[in-house]
Amino acid sequence: MGWSERQRRMLQEMGIRLWAPVSSPSGAPADAATPAAMPAMPVAPPASSAGAPGTALLPTPVDTDAAAPAVAPVGAAPADARAQAIAAMPWTELREAVAACTACELCRSRRQTVFGVGHPRAHWMIVGEAPGEQEDLSGEPFVGAAGHLLDNMLRALQLTRDDAPPQRQVYIANTLKCRPPRNRNPEAQELACCEPFLVRQIELIRPRLILAMGRFAVQALLRSSEPIGKLRGRVHRYQGVPLVVTYHPAYLLRNLADKSRAWDDLCLAARTAEAASAGAG
Repeated sequence: MGWSERQRRMLQEMGIRLWAPVSSPSGAPADAATPAAMPAMPVAPPASSAGAPGTALLPTPVDTDAAAPAVAPVGAAPADARAQAIAAMPWTELREAVAACTACELCRSRRQTVFGVGHPRAHWMIVGEAPGEQEDLSGEPFVGAAGHLLDNMLRALQLTRDDAPPQRQVYIANTLKCRPPRNRNPEAQELACCEPFLVRQIELIRPRLILAMGRFAVQALLRSSEPIGKLRGRVHRYQGVPLVVTYHPAYLLRNLADKSRAWDDLCLAARTAEAASAGAG
């Protein structure tokens, strides 16, 4: 089976090698049964909010709302005066609130906050975990080696964090806006303090697809403690928005074998976003 130029580019960017089949004397491939990677599946729309089953985009069936984890969405967290105030903020005020935030102890050790980058009405929103050292220095999410890999993944999908129309420029944000000391895991209280900021970003952007990258992003958005390996490969929903789960680029740098699974996740996300855009007209 032939690969399109887009598929070849994506596989190359993610470090997955394509092997050309060796022809036998009769001209037939010597090992035609061994694919280089999973081919793209037919496009199918995500499951409707009424719970009607959708056509599988990958070998794992697409989730419906009824089949999603029985957990409350992020926006359902108990409201308080601070969360209510954040929920009414426009972009400029929201950015200023993040920069001045002292709601948890992370404000004492940060160099600067990491608000987010991208188009304010992007079709794709990417949610990561917490800033690392390079992000703390630059004030931008996903920089360094992990950011380079993410940019390659986006480029393979003809997406970018740089200036572009909303259908091509993504918006990237983290669950935490400040770096935890020594890049330790985020604590529950820290996530709770930052949660209203992320909720408001999603509300302002109104993305057509959310790509959740990493365990803490998945837990924050889906309220699920299931491992990523069990949640990926199907479409979830956050406040009615299709959400696809995948591995964090920093994890992929340490676990190269899972790059092929991340490729599957990107294919699923691309097809889901395409279907959502077609439905939106």
